[in-house]
Amino acid sequence: MNVLRMLFPSLTASALLTLFWLLLVNELSAGQIALAVLLGLILPILMLRFRAARPPVRRLGAAVALLGVFLYDLVVANLTVARAVLGSMSRVRPRLVYVPLGLTDPAAIALLAGVISLTPGTVLIDIDLPTGVLTIHALLVGDDAALISDIKTRYESRIKEIFGC
Repeated sequence: MNVLRMLFPSLTASALLTLFWLLLVNELSAGQIALAVLLGLILPILMLRFRAARPPVRRLGAAVALLGVFLYDLVVANLTVARAVLGSMSRVRPRLVYVPLGLTDPAAIALLAGVISLTPGTVLIDIDLPTGVLTIHALLVGDDAALISDIKTRYESRIKEIFGC
């Protein structure tokens, strides 16, 4: 079983890389399919040493809840940012906001960073691990404390629940 795991460290990553390559080249010739499969099998093996240890998911329900909250926020943020940018520019109030972290696990912090950066209108600028502070650029900030509270209650608390940290 260990040999099989070494040869195929992530079947999901292999399948996604294969599919991504075929979509990227937009060609279904035998050569491109063979190259896609080869890349899908070799790249996960080469990337093993760069892979950080992930904490186990302790509560799958919390992960599903986070996904639901994130998808809802994604739709709402898209509409809000589009309305602000296409409408009166007086609605746009960009600011740097400093969010104190309650997370210590690097994988959990990376997940939070991804959620923040993927939500339209916000992007993560810096993660200061020694001080435990995230620097976020937000496009539509009415109140720093409200944005910090939203991030901590909507995302960070669910991430803590998912990983049990």
